[in-house]
Amino acid sequence: MGNIKAVFFDQDGVIIDTERDGHRVSFNMTFKEYGFTDEWSVEYYHELLQVAGGKERMKHHSRTKGFSKPVPEDELDDLVKEMHKRKTALFVELIETGKLPLRPGIHRLMKEAMEAGLKVGVCTTSNEKAAKAVKETMLSDIKFEFVLAGDVVSKKKPDPEIYNLGLSKLGLQPDEVFVVEDSRNGVLAAKAAGLNIVVTTNSYTEKEDLSDGDIIVTCLGDPDGEKGELRKGDVPDFDGILHLDQLVTYFSK
Repeated sequence: MGNIKAVFFDQDGVIIDTERDGHRVSFNMTFKEYGFTDEWSVEYYHELLQVAGGKERMKHHSRTKGFSKPVPEDELDDLVKEMHKRKTALFVELIETGKLPLRPGIHRLMKEAMEAGLKVGVCTTSNEKAAKAVKETMLSDIKFEFVLAGDVVSKKKPDPEIYNLGLSKLGLQPDEVFVVEDSRNGVLAAKAAGLNIVVTTNSYTEKEDLSDGDIIVTCLGDPDGEKGELRKGDVPDFDGILHLDQLVTYFSK
């Protein structure tokens, strides 16, 4: 299959469209349980997505807008950790009850990669428990070489650390891998790691500057489901579905 030996996937917004109806909802449920009246709107959460990591978003919110009840600075870290743990549990419940379906083409492309003998990995800033829930409940038939999540690295996207770790684990060079991302931070991280980049946009990221992506589509597409629109990249015979052989040929030029 050319020079490509592995595919790395981001999770949130790529594997499942989690941000608006998953993480945001779970944050708001958590705030209510803890006695806060804060409610992150769809628009405001888009702003917060420019900050990588859930705990980091809560800290940013506290320090810029402030929670509805004052939180002393010396108590903020512990409270954020506690609330994030609860938020993750609520998010996992949404996944396990099937309220957050896979994005079009994700399962198909992972299967194609497995059948072609390519290695498959996940590199996400999402919490480890959330990533594990997605893997075990929605992608249980996919063989992953690794699922790198949460605080496994000290610097989150747009820093390339998580992608560099993935390359190191498999002993591969950047040009032997392509990554599927959805956001500017993710694209910047992949670009800094020297990876080939496929971007699949969603309602939150479609207006971001994703120009560093090599191929940009609205979704990966499924034969019997939603088809994607090609926004960037010369992919011969594209019919709304991005297949592995097309991507391997593209990145092996």
